[in-house]
Amino acid sequence: MSRILMICFLFLGSVEACTGIRLTAKDGSVVHGRTLEFGIPLETKVAVIPRGMQFSGMTPLGKGLSYTTKYASVGALLSDDPSMADGMNEKGLAVGTFFFPGYASYTPVTSENQSRGLSPMDFPSWILSQFASIEEVLEGIQKVVITPTKLKEWGAAAPPFHYIVYEKTGRSIVIEPIDGKLVVHENPIGVLTNAPTFDWHMTNLRNYINLRTVNVAPLKMEGLTLAPLGLGAGMWGLPGDFTPPSRFVRAAVFCFTATAPDSAKLGILQTFHILNQFDIPRGVSREVDGTRMEIDYTLVTCVRDPQSLKYYFKTYDDQTIRVVDLSSFDLNANVVKKIPSRGFQTFIDVSSQLESK
Repeated sequence: MSRILMICFLFLGSVEACTGIRLTAKDGSVVHGRTLEFGIPLETKVAVIPRGMQFSGMTPLGKGLSYTTKYASVGALLSDDPSMADGMNEKGLAVGTFFFPGYASYTPVTSENQSRGLSPMDFPSWILSQFASIEEVLEGIQKVVITPTKLKEWGAAAPPFHYIVYEKTGRSIVIEPIDGKLVVHENPIGVLTNAPTFDWHMTNLRNYINLRTVNVAPLKMEGLTLAPLGLGAGMWGLPGDFTPPSRFVRAAVFCFTATAPDSAKLGILQTFHILNQFDIPRGVSREVDGTRMEIDYTLVTCVRDPQSLKYYFKTYDDQTIRVVDLSSFDLNANVVKKIPSRGFQTFIDVSSQLESK
């Protein structure tokens, strides 16, 4: 399984289309979620990592930063190595990893900075294990470097990533490795996709300020009245393709226009509904390189509830929403617990329930 995942990062042109969003309920509770796409099938796992675990970051020169998990976390693993690419810790702090090809540029490793080094895959798991707030993250990242680590089975290149961080209050930042430095952007809308850089996406939103939730008024012309053909005319021009800029615009618009749910529980369902709009069916998005073809599709969709510390997920082959409750585990246990995210959809036969009324 892990080897399949790692091979895909050999090809920086690989199709990959993750989308992340955030919603705030009427009671002030915050939920956030994302889709995970890759051009080839993966077997992701959902795991719980407890407090007190010992880890070491990896660098091109060998072991880097050594640390002990201060906070327990729940989230998704993309390999057998217990490094979370997406997750939430016991303090409600969450991190998401997003593909960032063509723009990610990590810090060269030296003998002087090796002891502070983390691989691109180590970085989000380290954040989850160490910090309770974004202010702590901002201080902590000044003391580490992300190095261009060619991890064992990942092939010839370090995976290009940027990251989104949410705290329980709803505050969000984006961290991007640019020219060897970690560039931080405040993220007022809580949305992230892929390349280009976050500030570019925010500027691009200005091209869509004409969009409206209400229908446009009929146009009268030379005695003729031209009315919209149906509801939704106010959103004419909303980009519908699967490129990162278009998905960023749609995610921002859908989150801004969504009716606020009453509670986090209802917000979870609403977040899944919004993320359904970014569900990529197998076949519509392809990358062809000679005789090799990768077909991008949505493998996993997850939603995080930092109030209840519950991590919800569904997969392409099983649309049943499953949940892992971090608070139900012994957070001091000296073992990482995992479950494959894969599943097979079951169908409920209600034929016998039909009544004549």
